[in-house]
Amino acid sequence: MSSPEVQRSDSERHQVSQMTALDVPEVLALENRLFPHDAWPESFFYDELAHTTGSSGEAPTRRYWVARDAAGQLAGYAGMMCLLPLADVQTLAVAPEAQGRGLGTRLLRLLILAARQDAAEQILLEVRADNPGAQALYRREGFTHIHTRAQYYPDGQDALIMAKPLTDLSAPSSATDLRSPTP
Repeated sequence: MSSPEVQRSDSERHQVSQMTALDVPEVLALENRLFPHDAWPESFFYDELAHTTGSSGEAPTRRYWVARDAAGQLAGYAGMMCLLPLADVQTLAVAPEAQGRGLGTRLLRLLILAARQDAAEQILLEVRADNPGAQALYRREGFTHIHTRAQYYPDGQDALIMAKPLTDLSAPSSATDLRSPTP
């Protein structure tokens, strides 16, 4: 009798690695395909990658990853900035042909894990008001809508600001909270 084959989710079939300058042309092509009205210019990606290595002994403030399928094709990418106490999702994108298979969730969880490892207390993101699929993903992962930026995007669409706490909100957060109550 043969042993059962371990089933891997589609998202696990993607190889995730740190984004490098060599990835930028493909990332830019996918960026323009997914976000035709508000795609980042090429220089933004290179500028962001310049912050993925720390300077003067300090920790890097940016982290970026790419996800590739078994054939080596770019399936998605994600990046964040962490300036304590906050982390901010700078970008998260999944190619249409790879959507709906858990890759967006995997990349978002990677960003959340990195923010926690960097000791961020909260992670923020902005999402187009006309992107209910992304909003649903973020809500499933514990993000809540905290603010709307009216007409934020170049085409006039609003941006929803969403946040997820990364620390125990009931834990003491200052020396005042640690003191015993005065009798």
